[in-house]
Amino acid sequence: MAARLILAATLLLSLIASFDSPRTARIDRLPRLVLWAWERPVDLRALPPGIGVAFLAQTVTATARAQVVSPRRQPLRVSPATPLIAVTRIETPGGDATAPVDDVARAIASTARLPRVTAVQIDFDATLSQRPMYRALLHAVRRELPPGMPLSITALASWCMHDNWLDDLPIDEAVPMLFRMGPAEQATSRPRLSAPACGGAIGTSLDEPLRGSIAQRRVYVFNAQPWTESSVAAARNRGTP
Repeated sequence: MAARLILAATLLLSLIASFDSPRTARIDRLPRLVLWAWERPVDLRALPPGIGVAFLAQTVTATARAQVVSPRRQPLRVSPATPLIAVTRIETPGGDATAPVDDVARAIASTARLPRVTAVQIDFDATLSQRPMYRALLHAVRRELPPGMPLSITALASWCMHDNWLDDLPIDEAVPMLFRMGPAEQATSRPRLSAPACGGAIGTSLDEPLRGSIAQRRVYVFNAQPWTESSVAAARNRGTP
């Protein structure tokens, strides 16, 4: 009887690991330090090895009736060896909660086919009323993406501190944005990021103090100014435990 119980427990653990391992393997291929490159001319051809770039690939403005896709207009120059993450920013004028999910999902998934893109990221500050739509959108994007393509999202700090709506989303990571936060969130220098989806990454900005622990986390760094040799060095220092 004991032997059967041990065998059953072993099989159960193996089954759980088999469900989790593809997601873990996908996201673990990304660099531990990633620089955000927003809508401005960016030249990071001298970036040291082992650092990725998450670049704004497009902005999708979505309403109940239509979507408008605005592709990146500024040049992005990187070394052929630099891993790229294609970011889609979603805007919903008036807080619309009924965007055309399938159309937006296809637009987002299309960024996975851009040259040298190793992951897709979505940047959307969804309100409470928009969560059902965002949930449906993420499921639709996951269906459109190749099985091996990581799906990342940025996350408001509050989603990771005292909320659980991220728990069952089909994402590989949520990046808590620990900058430009509200007064209540800024009250602590090390916010408790209790949501499991937020356990593997952190988002920070060079013009604000580092909040939260970077140990065992992927660090995304935002720079409000153009990237230069000195600001890249500052980002590398910030991304070092």
